[in-house]
Amino acid sequence: MTTTSSGDEPEHPTADREIVISRTISAPRELVFEAYTQVRHLSRWWGPEGFSTTTRSFEFRVGGIWDFVMHGPDGTDYQEWITWREIVPPERIALLHGESRDDPNAFESVLAFEPVGDETRIVMRTVFPTKELRDEAVEKYHAIEGGEQTLGNLAAYVAELTRNDTGRNETTPNGAES
Repeated sequence: MTTTSSGDEPEHPTADREIVISRTISAPRELVFEAYTQVRHLSRWWGPEGFSTTTRSFEFRVGGIWDFVMHGPDGTDYQEWITWREIVPPERIALLHGESRDDPNAFESVLAFEPVGDETRIVMRTVFPTKELRDEAVEKYHAIEGGEQTLGNLAAYVAELTRNDTGRNETTPNGAES
């Protein structure tokens, strides 16, 4: 089940600048966290339907970065940059996401991985610098639908991992994948 917030929660000072998306995934929290934090998994599911990802560099640690390109189904390339700000395995990740290291329009996301019996509820709360940037992300880039599709891709990928139980202990040289 997917839940979104339209940003009309007046009790939150950032409500008009945020998007909240959640999904319950039929897998243990540790596996969902692993699929979200290891580069060998990310390229298999990251992004909305029809997108693929090429990683240029990846270092999953506080202060580390993920420099990558998302390839749209129409052939458009989107330069992306994530800086990891907080990592609490397997519970929480905070990050800054933009087009480049110094992107003034970068947005902050906090992901919570909550155990629900044998399943995991992932909650992604994204806060934009301004209401206008949030609205542009929703209207022009379909951020809510894209976020829902991305978490759907994660759920499908983790289901495949649990069925096959393969790929969990492989290593990738230098942490990069193309």
